[in-house]
Amino acid sequence: MAASPTNPYSEAGVDTAAGDLAVELMKSSVRATHGPEVLGGVGGFAGLFDASALRDFRRPLLATSTDGVGTKVAIAQAIDKHDTIGQDLVGMVVDDIVVVGAKPLFMTDYIACGKVFPQRIADIVRGIAEACTATGTALIGGETAEHPGLLGPRDYDVAGAATGVVEADGILGADRVQDGDVVLAVESSGLHSNGYSLVRHIVTNAGIGYGDNAADFGKTWGEALLEPTRLYTLPLLRLIEQLGGATGEGGVHSLSHVTGGGIAANLARVLPQGSWAEVDRSTWSPSPVFRVLSDIAGSTLESAEGTWNLGVGFLAIVAADKKDAAIAALAADGMPAWQVGTVGFGARPAGEFEQGAKGVDGGAVRLVGAYADGAK
Repeated sequence: MAASPTNPYSEAGVDTAAGDLAVELMKSSVRATHGPEVLGGVGGFAGLFDASALRDFRRPLLATSTDGVGTKVAIAQAIDKHDTIGQDLVGMVVDDIVVVGAKPLFMTDYIACGKVFPQRIADIVRGIAEACTATGTALIGGETAEHPGLLGPRDYDVAGAATGVVEADGILGADRVQDGDVVLAVESSGLHSNGYSLVRHIVTNAGIGYGDNAADFGKTWGEALLEPTRLYTLPLLRLIEQLGGATGEGGVHSLSHVTGGGIAANLARVLPQGSWAEVDRSTWSPSPVFRVLSDIAGSTLESAEGTWNLGVGFLAIVAADKKDAAIAALAADGMPAWQVGTVGFGARPAGEFEQGAKGVDGGAVRLVGAYADGAK
């Protein structure tokens, strides 16, 4: 009796059947993000999105962003919990689009892994899809690539890209910022997806396992450190509209997503040259995760200001007379916000400021004072 023919691709470590099963498991999650603008369903070579709605724009500009989750995935792998990493990805990608005032349209994702475990891939994509729904974004395509020999069997990485649209005369940015504008901080849900190389270094050096109980958080260390990134897109879009829309008369002038580089660097990117702002640390108390990690490392919160968001996930620069309305609107949308500073022009106070980040020579920013000891 002749031996069954072998599949050389399987012998090389690529399991196409597992990949097909992963697609079947994720289909319903992906379809749930689709409105009538999405054509072709799941599994095509390219995602299709009906752009007819753009005819209603006077001059539509497309906004795009791409990003990943970084080494936070190592913690998900360590405790075999993969259902929140997708929200982190959407937060990193889609929330960058709203910075210019754009409404997200669609997103694609990419997962590279050493071996396809169908349920794990489905968990990741389900998290992406649920977060896409929460931000009004259609998940219209993606790719899962198996890379045996390049990645370990249980290793993976995730990335994504999204596209949005904004009216040309509705772009938010540094050119709209005025002398006396108020800088509002919007609370983060924790570490989000930045600075995890430092987090992992601290935890490893302290001999802590991700499965160990973290008494300060009432859960394991792995669970605490996987707290997903807060999603800001829809609340911020609603805020823009409530404060007069994305026009020259609108109350929201500029937005900043506090990701890698921390508060000062990311705020400086969205302020005009010649402007400056001092961010008052005393207006908030960084959440426990930042304090506990700093204590374990024997360092200060201030030393991590270029790495972690320290409790501020977004910054909004708004007209001074719209400050109270903005804070109230964000609070009603489940987004605690508070004033941390004011934008000034001309001569600035003596001392060192941070200016220039990610290729943008914008305003000058520094943090001043001491963090509050308790809750805001």
